[in-house]
Amino acid sequence: MKTVRLGRTGLEVSRIGFGGIPIQRLSGDEAVRVVRRCLDLGVTFLDTANGYTTSEERIGRAIAGRREEVVIATKTGARDRATAEEHLALSLKRLNTDYIDLWQFHSVSTFEAYEQVLGPGGAMEAAQAALQAGKIRHIGFSSHSMDVALKLVPSGHFETIQFPFNFVTHEPAQALLPLAREYDVGFIAMKPLAGGLLEDANLAIKYLLQFEDVVPDPGIEKIEEIEEIVGILEGPWELTSREWEALKRIRARLGTRFCRRCGYCQPCPQEVQIPLLLNLRSFWKRMPAERFFVGGIAEAVEKARGCVQCGECEEKCPYQLPIREMIVENVEFYDSVVSR
Repeated sequence: MKTVRLGRTGLEVSRIGFGGIPIQRLSGDEAVRVVRRCLDLGVTFLDTANGYTTSEERIGRAIAGRREEVVIATKTGARDRATAEEHLALSLKRLNTDYIDLWQFHSVSTFEAYEQVLGPGGAMEAAQAALQAGKIRHIGFSSHSMDVALKLVPSGHFETIQFPFNFVTHEPAQALLPLAREYDVGFIAMKPLAGGLLEDANLAIKYLLQFEDVVPDPGIEKIEEIEEIVGILEGPWELTSREWEALKRIRARLGTRFCRRCGYCQPCPQEVQIPLLLNLRSFWKRMPAERFFVGGIAEAVEKARGCVQCGECEEKCPYQLPIREMIVENVEFYDSVVSR
C-alpha cells in the first residue's frame, strides 16, 4: 500500500482511507470483519465521528492489538468546550485508545459555527487542552461550505481539511486544494463516490488519484468494496481517453441534478432543510434504517411537505439546480421507501 503525507501533521497514511459511516448498517461482528480486512489490505487511515452511532465502538473492537498500525481520525460536532470534552472522552472509550491521531471539528459549514468553535468557552479550548494532555495529536475540520473552508484553511488553527471532492463535485481543485497546499493543510476527500451516487468506483477513485496529496475517504460497507478499491490502487492510475469521456458524460448528466450541500439556498422561508432533502438517497444508502425513518430526517421530510414552491432557493443556488422539482421527487422517494 502506497502512503501519502497528510499535510503538516507529518502523518504518513495509506493512499486510500476508510470512511466509517456505512458500518453502522452492519451487525457488530460483520463491521469488525470489514474493518480488519481493510487493515489486512494496508489501509491505515480510519475516519469516523462521535455522531456515527456504533461506528467508533466497532472500529475500536477491530483494531484491538493493532493500534500502532493505524491513524485514527474522529470528529466532534460540539461547538462549546464542555460538550466537546464529553465527546472526546466518549470517543476515547469507544475506540479503546488513550489518544486520537486526528480530532476534527465536524461540519463547520457556517461562519457562525466557526466563531462558536473559536470563541470563549468554545470547542477549540477543549482541543488545545487535549493536545497538551496528549489525548489528541492533531486538529482538523470538515466542512461543506466553500466560502467557510477558504477562510479556515489559512487561519492557522487546523492541520487538515475534509471536504467533498469527486469528479462531479470537482470545484475544490480550482481554489481550495491549491490553498491547502500553500498552507500545508492535509486534504481528505470526503464522498469520493458522491455518497453512493457514483457507481463506477474505478472512475471515481482513479480521478482522485490524479491529485497526489489528496486522501480519498470512501465509506466502506462490504469487504468486496475495499478489495475492489485496493485493486484499483494496484493498477495504472492514469485515466484513459475513453475513461475521461465516460467521466465527462456522467458529470454532464449529474451536473444539473446534484446537490453539493454548499448551503447557499438557505435559509428557506418555510424552514425546509433543502440540502438534507436533496441528499436523501445518499443517506438511505449509507445510514441505518432506524435513523432514516425517525428523528431529524423524518422531521425534515415532514417540513418539506409544506414547501410552497416559491423558488427563492433556486434564485440563490450557484449550480442552477431545479430545487423545487427535486424536493418533490425526494419526498416521493422517501414515501416509497417507507411503504416497502
